[in-house]
Amino acid sequence: MTAASTPAASTPAASTPGDPAVAQGPVFTPGATVVRRDIHAGRVWSAQPHRALADTGTVLHLGYWPGITALAPTTWTTALRTGDDTARKHGLADLAADTWELEPWAWRDTVLQSRFETGEWFSLHWFRTPAGEPLRVYVNFERPAVRTRIGIDTLDLLVDLVAAPDLSSATWKDVGEYEHGRRLGLVTDADHHHVELARERALGLLQDRTGPFADPWPAWTPDETWPTPVLPAGADRAVL
Repeated sequence: MTAASTPAASTPAASTPGDPAVAQGPVFTPGATVVRRDIHAGRVWSAQPHRALADTGTVLHLGYWPGITALAPTTWTTALRTGDDTARKHGLADLAADTWELEPWAWRDTVLQSRFETGEWFSLHWFRTPAGEPLRVYVNFERPAVRTRIGIDTLDLLVDLVAAPDLSSATWKDVGEYEHGRRLGLVTDADHHHVELARERALGLLQDRTGPFADPWPAWTPDETWPTPVLPAGADRAVL
């Protein structure tokens, strides 16, 4: 794909009202800036600008690479700076109490390709080194993404399935954090019901090599001519 020198404009989705298989909202053209945000209690918990790689209106592929500056909770950024995971764990209590603060954070070390499907309770993230060497595949369980004029809004529901690059093995990650999130009320009973179904479905698709796991993802590194995506003004406000 050829990168645009400036972010491409999004175009309206050719959707049928009431059709759950088609996204309601913009379809993003390749090269457009797409902001993936976590929203909780009417506030932004995180905001990351990506580049759109492809978008069918139902399945959205995004690219993310070192040097992109996002907004992230200070508990998470402190843990990354210091190597002390205690601060990150305190972040759940801040989230539940609606007392978190955000600060800029520049992504580092890995390149991501991400896949979001309309109505799905998980997204997929292929991690590679900047040179293109595959590292791991994350299945991130989250509320179904809602398209906005600047990107997609969701909420990370804490538990992940982490697979080897060749999908030969997979392990669950942050199960204890997920249970703590349930106790704090961050993961509602309704969320839990959907996550349980999604965990079973995602694991089955991975084991059977079907759905998004049917074919290996092509090797990809960011085009050096691409401008680094930046957050648009107002991305830190939940209501745009």
